[in-house]
Order: sequence, then C-alpha cells, then structure tokens
Amino acid sequence: MRRLIAAALLSAIAAGPALAQTQPPLRCGVDGTFAPHAFPSLQGGVQGFQIDLFREVARRMGREIVIDSAAFSGLIPAMNAGRYDFLCAPTTVTPERAQALLFTEGYLWTELQFGIRRGTPPIRSEEDLRGKTISVNKGTPYEQWVNNNRERLNLTLLAFDSQADAAQAVIQGRAYANLSGNTVIRYSASRSPLYVADYVLPGTRFHWGTPFRRDSGAMRNQVEDIITCMKRDGTVARLSEKWFGSAPGPDQAERIEFPGYGVPDLPGFDPTPQNPNCG
Repeated sequence: MRRLIAAALLSAIAAGPALAQTQPPLRCGVDGTFAPHAFPSLQGGVQGFQIDLFREVARRMGREIVIDSAAFSGLIPAMNAGRYDFLCAPTTVTPERAQALLFTEGYLWTELQFGIRRGTPPIRSEEDLRGKTISVNKGTPYEQWVNNNRERLNLTLLAFDSQADAAQAVIQGRAYANLSGNTVIRYSASRSPLYVADYVLPGTRFHWGTPFRRDSGAMRNQVEDIITCMKRDGTVARLSEKWFGSAPGPDQAERIEFPGYGVPDLPGFDPTPQNPNCG
C-alpha cells in the first residue's frame, strides 16, 4: 500500500508541470496606437508600458499571454463576447463602467495635464490660460475640455491628428500649452528638452485599471494580487519611469496599495483584505 501511495505521489509531482503547460494562454486586447502605452515596434508587433506590465503579470501567473491590438472602441464588446480574458489597455474606471465590469485597483492615475515650452512661467491656475492658444489631439476628451471652456477663458483651440504634432506646436511657439493625459504629457516631455510637463487640472484624477467580465472575479483578484506585489517590489514604478520619463512619487498609483479588490467606493469593489503571496 505504501508503495502504491508513493507511486501515486510521484506521478502527481511529475504531472504537475505538464498540467501547467496545458493551460491556454491568457488573452487580452490593447489599443496599439496609444504611445507610450502600446504602439508599433520597429521589430514588429507592439511595445510600451502596457505590454511590459502584462507580460510580467502573465509570467508571475505562470501563463503565456497573447496581446491583440485593436481599436479601443471594440475592446470591451470583444471581451464581453469572450474573445479576451481581460483588457491590457489602460481603461478609466468610471461609475458607469464599474456597473457593467469588474476592475482591478488603479496601477496609474489618469489626469488632464498641460505641457508647456521650457522657460514659460508655470501655470498656477486656469486663469493663467485666459486668452491663450491650447493644442490638443483631435477627437479626445482634451479637445472637449478646451471647447467646453473656450468662451469662459477666451481660449483658442489648435487641434492636430496626433499628440506628437500637438506637442510640437508648443515647442515651436504656435500654442501656449498642450493639453493631454498625464502619462502622455510625461512621455512627450521625455522626448524633448524644450517641452515640460506642467499644470494638472484639479478634479480630473481617475484610476486606470484592468477590466474583466462580471463573472471573472477570481481572475480579477489573482491579477490584482500580482499587481500589488509588483507595486511592493517597485516593478510598476520602474516601468513607469522607463516609459513615461520620470519616477513616480509616493502619492502616485504606481506605488499606492489600495484596500480590497477593485476601486474603493465604486460598484464591483470587494472589501476582502488583500494578502498576496509575493514570494
């Protein structure tokens, strides 16, 4: 009997790696045109913060991962249809989205931020923008903000087909400031010494988290545990500095461990205390 038990244990141990290898790859989707989060690589495929982040998440899960590049507008419907396990795309966690999806806690903040030409006096408040020309990427929330405040602040809108062109307009003196998302502004600043990340609009901070279907609570929690471990050991902060050009401070989401699972005070939040095994 002892021999039979020992043989069974040896068989189970031997089969362990083989069973792990039979797990299908994780599948996620990303907008592959959103530099520096995900954008084409000269070597083929896509590169960026999101790619590095979720390849490391998958590695720590002991899984392969397939990252598909597609238009952002189609990613959530595709995930809900079962094509993806989750999205690698940075996704703003709003109350409306949290009603329909499960999210991890934020690993980045998304905020509206201005970039200015080096040597320009820093922007202290919205009043400093009065009468100025603001450059933006067309069809974005940043263009919408300028349009919504155009009359109040006497703003002139200068819209471009790409963020790179909008930033260049500031460097050339065609625009006083460039409005975009904080990570993109930081990236633009890292690409040119004449461009400086400046004023952040108050009240525009949201979590950028990872969305899952509502029936994927166990996987959401597993991925969040890994992201928490990556915050503890500095991996998320290092990737942030690599791709966005500056080290995140202690008040940034790359370093903050939020309580429970999901975004506190929003639908889908699970208050169960995290206790990840980061060994």
